[in-house]
Amino acid sequence: MGVRASPARDMHYQSTRGTAPILDFKGVTLAGLASDGGLYVPERWPQFDAAAIEAMAGLSYTQTAFRVLQPFVAGSLGDDALKALIAAAYADFGHPAVAPLVQLDERHWLLELFHGPTLAFKDIALQLLGNLFGHFLGAGETLTIVGATSGDTGSAAIKAVAGRPGITIFMLHPAGRVSEVQRRQMTTVLAGNVYNIAVDGSFDDCQALVKQMFNDAPFRAEMALSAVNSINWARLLAQIVYYFYAAVRLGAPHRKVSFSVPTGNFGDVFAGYAAARMGLPIGKLLVATNVNDILARALNRGDYSVGAVTPTATPSMDIQISSNFERLLFDLHGRNGAALAAVMSTFEATGKMTLSDGQRTEAAALFLAENVDEARMMQALQWAYSECGQLLDPHTAIGLSAARARAAAMEGPIVTLATAHPAKFPDAVERASGMRPQLPRRVQHLFDREERYDRLAADADALKAYMRARTG
Repeated sequence: MGVRASPARDMHYQSTRGTAPILDFKGVTLAGLASDGGLYVPERWPQFDAAAIEAMAGLSYTQTAFRVLQPFVAGSLGDDALKALIAAAYADFGHPAVAPLVQLDERHWLLELFHGPTLAFKDIALQLLGNLFGHFLGAGETLTIVGATSGDTGSAAIKAVAGRPGITIFMLHPAGRVSEVQRRQMTTVLAGNVYNIAVDGSFDDCQALVKQMFNDAPFRAEMALSAVNSINWARLLAQIVYYFYAAVRLGAPHRKVSFSVPTGNFGDVFAGYAAARMGLPIGKLLVATNVNDILARALNRGDYSVGAVTPTATPSMDIQISSNFERLLFDLHGRNGAALAAVMSTFEATGKMTLSDGQRTEAAALFLAENVDEARMMQALQWAYSECGQLLDPHTAIGLSAARARAAAMEGPIVTLATAHPAKFPDAVERASGMRPQLPRRVQHLFDREERYDRLAADADALKAYMRARTG
């Protein structure tokens, strides 16, 4: 129906570092990280022409998801199975639109991505990913999920797989660096297959531990490891859908739509890049960071060098190493896996990388970047409440502040991704607006529930011993 690349053609995936096996969609879903340390990307981008995009007008979110996801899963999932998995993923969302648009003023919109069971955008991908794991695991097969979270991935992943037979999940979060609501949404899930670990360190330390697990080939095989972080292509794939869904409602393909994306790990904004590569007419993608601004420095000045993490009121963005940036770097290096592997090896050894002028120019055709400090975040939060009657979480306020600052450089309507419910960060919201947001009814008893988690040093051997003791 207007898709230039035939959906019947099987899709395969390659590693950004060039030497891992080529896999189908089932393979990359279960593998997570590529065996050469790279990230999987599609060998080709399915192409949607104007007629195919126009045909999405009036479709529900689940119908849009089927159209967008279908070519990516070809060869691994039939149409009926895909439709059933999508329907099940979004059946428990608190808004019938799944991801409703809210207008703020003549140019600015919010795309509310927090109506899932754990009140954050991660639900949109992880509810589907949990279903995919369940679908692809055969009878008697087991899977061990290990993940790192800066706040929202953990609760969404745990919700998606808690109690599922054959799956055990170990979720790492930086001790004391997530909000209390975020922590409790993880640690009050007492299912027997769920293990929460508070790591003495930052999110980057947690993420480094996860990568160490995957890069230890014998341990990876022994534990049958898989990933729920956005290093897993299937998770990122599900996020492409809401770019199409929002843009079509604001006039695509007949006009361009721009997006402001609060981000730390680059996964959410890379999904927008994927949508653009598929033919969606996106004006600009604005990468909105907090003071932990490695992405803004890389895109604006070519300086992708790691600094110390500064804790902020936007903990999900307190990141200095953005895993998914490697997927963009792969394209900026001409999809040359060997060249990128050499660059990443140097970066991992030194913590430094420089983007060439040519690479920056190529990226600038689609990307803008803006870092927003705490004062500007609070001002945006105040403006949204006083002028528009909308309570925002601090991460969304970062995105909105950046969008208002860079509006002149962005074509068409500007959509800020509202990534979390304000009640997940009640103290910051109350300081800015004078209003303390209330938890939705579905989670209002969160503070009455028992917590269960363990605390570990940021030590790979200690983590391996912990995991072996609980899966033997």
